Amino acid sequence: MLRIGDFSKLSQVSVKALRYYDDIGLLKPVSVDRFTGYRYYSADQMPRLNRILALKDLGFSLEQIAQLLDDGLSSAEIRGMLLMKQAEIRQQLDTEQARLARVEARLRQIEKEGNMPAYDVVLKKVEPQMVAGVRAVIPSYSDVGGLFGELFAYLGRRGVRPAGPPMAIYFDTEFKERDADVEAAIPIADRINADGRVSVRELPGAESTAIVVHHGSYETIGEAYTALMEWVQLNGYCIVGPIREVYLRGPESGGDPASYVTEVQIPVAKG
Repeated sequence: MLRIGDFSKLSQVSVKALRYYDDIGLLKPVSVDRFTGYRYYSADQMPRLNRILALKDLGFSLEQIAQLLDDGLSSAEIRGMLLMKQAEIRQQLDTEQARLARVEARLRQIEKEGNMPAYDVVLKKVEPQMVAGVRAVIPSYSDVGGLFGELFAYLGRRGVRPAGPPMAIYFDTEFKERDADVEAAIPIADRINADGRVSVRELPGAESTAIVVHHGSYETIGEAYTALMEWVQLNGYCIVGPIREVYLRGPESGGDPASYVTEVQIPVAKG
């Protein structure tokens, strides 16, 4: 028999790891001296230890490895676990490949502009939310304020407090000089009765949304859109839903337009 230190040298596995494998029942020593507590192993245990190391190298957790080493596990069950691990690794590769593409796009952007871009685009999952909204075709984008006035008045009469910042949703697939299809929407905590032009609905979420934050007046928000559209194109995405502007800080704050904060959201998918 081999003392734990000798078995550690033979297997090239640390004594600390061998003790831990013993503690969790993954690889028990052949015997333990009842007086000294020394652990003793056998060369016959090397195949099991090598299998543990091989499965660990495949990315399995020690808990999963214990299941895979269970003699009662059928070959179909083992195959199923391997297939799940294969799918998990492929997903990780896809995620890292997408991250690499974003890094390369950022490098190209810096090389083009000569410095760090003014806007940082991030991908986020947007959850569904209950909103009250007024949707209409308006003469120009600046007229969306009238829709918000109508909506805030409706909620005020019913004593409903907003559950989040107001937003505008733009349904046209291209820029419109006039007659824009726009919805003013305000998140609410609970469903209320719709009335007239005010609708109440669950606004769909989006698994992947490209988001940029614009600081400043609405007069210069076009710069944020330019940065966002360049990012979408450089990273191989396409737009799959209406654009949203979320007004994190706006005229209601009573501040200077230079202090406004607007989040522009575009639902996207790989093209």
